[in-house]
This record gives sequence, C-alpha cells and structure tokens, in this order.
Amino acid sequence: MEFKKYPERELSSILSIPFIWGMLLIFVILDLTLEIYHQICFRIFKLPLVERANYIKIDRHKLDYLTFPDKLRCAYCGYANGVLAYAVKITAETEKYWCAIKHKKDGNYIEPKHQKDFVEFDDEVEFVNRFKPDKDTLVTD
Repeated sequence: MEFKKYPERELSSILSIPFIWGMLLIFVILDLTLEIYHQICFRIFKLPLVERANYIKIDRHKLDYLTFPDKLRCAYCGYANGVLAYAVKITAETEKYWCAIKHKKDGNYIEPKHQKDFVEFDDEVEFVNRFKPDKDTLVTD
C-alpha cells in the first residue's frame, strides 16, 4: 500500500506542526490530572475504576510499512484520542453519580449515550423519587 502524496498540503502541514505537537503537553497534563482525580474521587464515591487500557491504545507504530514520522503521528493520535475518550468516560461516570439529569431538548444538542437513563429535564417528581428517597413524602403528580 502506498500513501498518496499531496504536495499542496505540505506547506500547511509544516505550518500546523507547532499547533498539533504543542497540544501534546495539554494532553499529558490532562492525562495526569485526570488520573489523580480518577484514582482519588472514584474511591471516595465507591465507583468502579475505569480501565485505562480500554481507551488508550498505542500500537500502530509497530506497522513495518509506516515511516518513522508516520509512526510518531500514529502514536500521537492513539494517545490523544485515547486520553480524550478516557476523560469522557470518567466524566460520564462522574455525571451519573452527581447529576443524572438530561439537558433540555433542542435541535442543536446531541445527547450523549450515557445520559439515556437520566431523569428528563424539569421532571422534579422523577428526580425526587429517584435521588431523594429519604424525604418524608415523595413528590407525586
């Protein structure tokens, strides 16, 4: 398999390098702080830990047909996209724990899959019944 070269992209690709690789520091900081949060808070909340290896996979650099720069780019994308997917999962589990209420429906918002079982927006009865069962009187319609 041979990758097609796009000469018109070469200059723009070169100009984008500092922006793309500059984000690596942001991903590493996010990764470190996210893992600290995950390890401490999930234990406090008594939530099961999220398996990091299910989200971050760096393996395409092992492909013999890739050049060294291709391998670096593949490692970067595997790491960056994995960290973001891992962050979404941890944040979703946190949201389920603290605020399992859907957002108000509108045509511009794509509801995340993890919110499918959340309480509907503005459904006080369901919210109180599900999350405040210790109240003396449950709210009814």
